[in-house]
Amino acid sequence: MNESAGLEAAWRDHHPYLVNLAYRMLGDIGEAEDVAQEAFLRLARADQDQLNDVRAWLTVVAGRLSLDVLRSARARLERPDGAAALDKTAATGADPADRVTLDDQVGSALLSVLTRLSPGERVAFVLHDIFKIPFEEIAHTVGRPVGTCRQLARRARTKVAGAAPAPVGVNTDEHRQVTDAFITACANGDLQTLASVLDPSVWGVGTVLTDPALRQVNHGRHDVATNLLRYLGPGTTVVSAAEPVLLAYDRRRLFAVVVLTIRDGLVLKIEATADPSARTQ
Repeated sequence: MNESAGLEAAWRDHHPYLVNLAYRMLGDIGEAEDVAQEAFLRLARADQDQLNDVRAWLTVVAGRLSLDVLRSARARLERPDGAAALDKTAATGADPADRVTLDDQVGSALLSVLTRLSPGERVAFVLHDIFKIPFEEIAHTVGRPVGTCRQLARRARTKVAGAAPAPVGVNTDEHRQVTDAFITACANGDLQTLASVLDPSVWGVGTVLTDPALRQVNHGRHDVATNLLRYLGPGTTVVSAAEPVLLAYDRRRLFAVVVLTIRDGLVLKIEATADPSARTQ
C-alpha cells in the first residue's frame, strides 16, 4: 500500500475517532476538527511504514495538540482585563440572545462540567477513562510522570462524578465501542456497517425542535440506517458528548442531539431532536 492509499485508509478508519477524542477534551467542535486535521497533516509528513499502530500514534499527537489548546485557552481566560471571555462574541458580532437553540442548551451543560477540570485533568481523564489509553502512554503525551497522570485522572473523575450522576446500569465500555462504530459508519456513509450495530428490532424517532408535534418514526435495521445516513452521513460531524448522547454538527453548527439506547452490544432505540434552521443558515 502506497503512502497516499495508506493516508486515505487512515482518514477513513480514524478521523471520526480523532475528532470525537479531541471534542471530549476541548468541548468545541471547531477546535476538535482543527486538532484532527493537524494530526493528519503530521501523519502525512511521518514515515508511515515505521508506525506500528497508526491510531495510537494519532491519539498521542491529538492529545498533545489538545493539551496545547487547553493551556492556551486557560492563559487567555486568566487575562486580568477579562477581555478573552468576550473574544468569541466580538468576533461574530452577534448578540448571544439572538439564537437560543441546541448550541446553547447542550454547550452550556457540557462546559459546566469541562470548566471544573484543569487542562491536565481533562486530558488524563478523557484519554484514560473514556478512551482507555494506558497511563504510561498518557504520561508520554502530557509530559508528566505516570503517578501524576493517575492523580490527575482521579481528581477529574471526582469532579465529573460530582457534576452529574451516571446513568444507572450503563456499561460505559460497551457504549463507547458501539458509539465508535456508529460514528465511524455515519462519517463514511457505510450503510452495511451502520446496520450491523443496530438491533433487528431497532426503531428511531426524530423530533423537530421548532415543532415538537412533528415526529418521524422508522423501524428495522435497513430503514433506520438509511434514514440516519440521510441526516448524519458524510458532510456532517457526529461526536459523543457523554454516553449515550451524540451531537451532530453541520459546518460546525450543532443541529441535532441523538440519544442511543444500547442493549447487548447493539443499538435498540434512537431518539433524535433536531434544529433544522441550523442547517439552512
